[in-house]
Amino acid sequence: MVAEQPADSNSNQENMDVLSSTRTVIKTALEKLGYPEEVYSLLKEPLRMMTVRIPVRMDDGNVKVFTGYRAQHNDAVGPTKGGIRFHPKVTENEIKALAIWMSLKAGIVDLPYGGAKGGIVCDPREMSFRELEGLSRGYVRAVSQIVGPTKDIPAPDVFTNSQIMAWMMDEYSRIDEFNSPGFITGKPIVLGGSHGRETATAKGVTIVLKEAANKKGLNVKDARVIVQGFGNAGSYLSKFLHDSGAKVVGISDAYGALYDPKGLDIDYLLDRRDSFGTVTKLFNNTITNKELLEQECDILVPAAVENQITKENANNIKASIVVEAANGPTTMEATKILTDRGILLVPDVLASAGGVTVSYFEWVQNNQGYYWSEQEIDQKLNEIMIKSFNTIYNTAKTRRVDMRLSAYMVGVRKMAEASRFRGWV
Repeated sequence: MVAEQPADSNSNQENMDVLSSTRTVIKTALEKLGYPEEVYSLLKEPLRMMTVRIPVRMDDGNVKVFTGYRAQHNDAVGPTKGGIRFHPKVTENEIKALAIWMSLKAGIVDLPYGGAKGGIVCDPREMSFRELEGLSRGYVRAVSQIVGPTKDIPAPDVFTNSQIMAWMMDEYSRIDEFNSPGFITGKPIVLGGSHGRETATAKGVTIVLKEAANKKGLNVKDARVIVQGFGNAGSYLSKFLHDSGAKVVGISDAYGALYDPKGLDIDYLLDRRDSFGTVTKLFNNTITNKELLEQECDILVPAAVENQITKENANNIKASIVVEAANGPTTMEATKILTDRGILLVPDVLASAGGVTVSYFEWVQNNQGYYWSEQEIDQKLNEIMIKSFNTIYNTAKTRRVDMRLSAYMVGVRKMAEASRFRGWV
């Protein structure tokens, strides 16, 4: 018996909206920079979009056929780079939008990459270790012709980790008949992974958060911070901020939120999390994620899912700084409302660029066969993130645009110039 893994039609519509809004900002950014219409025509869609079918024999003996995607947005600058997510709501439009965002992130932190993204429609929480290995290896076999250390370099994303990257690297090395650690990043240290990769996104967010606080004349040690989301990025971020002396007054997970104006015991919460990173079920006095966003704080960090700050609640945000650690947590209408209210918004394509930056470090180390210490990684990440923040902040001031449009202008310029020099447009 062969079972099909269905896609989610509601998610398709939601992600079409995300893709449309991404294209709108790119179009505006290119117009501000003076590029002709044909540049937008090139960059509004990935150059390549592959849909694959992956048969996996499950533990019960049946074969389930999964649908997977790999989008390569633009390789004018260099090989494409982007994560692979395992999630039941993965859609083609979501993968397209995320590939475009990866191109922008690479441009913002000035990496020699274009953007890519991959995904498989599945629920890894309902799969065994053996089934996940079969799916991981099957995906690599399906896309092996278009990926590689000089073509397209995958990485971890939602519900994927260093073990899955290890299986994928091993499968690619078997196909290539050559050990290829540079094919993929986010690997275990013993297989060529980099120090600092697991915490890179949260460290990047922490760095730009501190820079934003400086611009607002706010000392992080005196700041009250709300972190919506307690997954990989949110939990590490909460820990880094707590250790820096900030007062983390609110956190949330999929089941609810905790808020205490006196500050939360982050070490205690981290210790009590279950294997899926949730902790709020242990408490009775929880509030909703929506309510958390509107609580008193100095800095708000949406680190969960998209479309959390909208035109309905943007006027109720009490923070003076919003730092987007999640992908697309603030809608276009809400961005305008927050900016008009004088709230400093640090956009996702900048704030969450720490992950791809340290992935780049891992790829460089694999290529040269020489590995850096965690202190060296942290120093290099710090320099890149601070430089990128200041470039976008100053562009926003001189061009009189919001931080999101400024980030898109900085991020899209390198791609557009490389495409022009190659004679594509």
